[in-house]
Amino acid sequence: MTDTNKKSALIVGAGSGLSASLARLLSREGWQVGLAARDSGKLAALCEETGAKAWSCDATDAAGVATLFNTVDRTLGAPDVVVYNASARARGPIAELDVNDVHKALDVSAFGGFLVAQQAAKRMLAQGQGTILLTGASASVKGFPLSAAFAMGKFALRGLAQSMARELAPKGVHVAHFIIDGGIARAGRTPPSDAPDALLDPDAIAATYLQIIRQPRNAWTWEVELRPWVEKF
Repeated sequence: MTDTNKKSALIVGAGSGLSASLARLLSREGWQVGLAARDSGKLAALCEETGAKAWSCDATDAAGVATLFNTVDRTLGAPDVVVYNASARARGPIAELDVNDVHKALDVSAFGGFLVAQQAAKRMLAQGQGTILLTGASASVKGFPLSAAFAMGKFALRGLAQSMARELAPKGVHVAHFIIDGGIARAGRTPPSDAPDALLDPDAIAATYLQIIRQPRNAWTWEVELRPWVEKF
């Protein structure tokens, strides 16, 4: 049953890193949280910890994304915030990349972002308010060797965010893109003892997401770039 007095957030492409930190933070702040991933079973412990709801969804499938949002509408109410965290890589020399792997990487990093953002926008435009946050990477603004597919997908997602921000901000919908310029710490991936700040803290990133969610409309930002201080520009 929906509690109309609580704000709701949907995180698509949820996992054990940044998405988990954001789910914990929003839950502590009193939000209803929905999580979506291809394998929702991996989110069971996080749901038990935070009270979040989880659903299985392939973000590249238009019908599946529409079904997800309809389910969220019935369960949590139309989401006030939607976060897209999904991405995929196809790493290797440009002359040797498998075209199917590249197609999949582009579908997840960019097309999935469009499908999720489109469903979010439909609901938020009807309400005259809402926030859509898209998670990018270093590759959103600079291509690296052996990473053409990832760069293409993240460049496309950034273009989507910029276009949406210009279109939707005048209608009350805040769109922001996050460039995560560096690795994120997680279980099994911790910074070396001689460089404790080499990886970004997912809890610190989540805190910045919440700051953007809470920005007043007369001072909205469309892009935030986050990096550990040791990261080279």
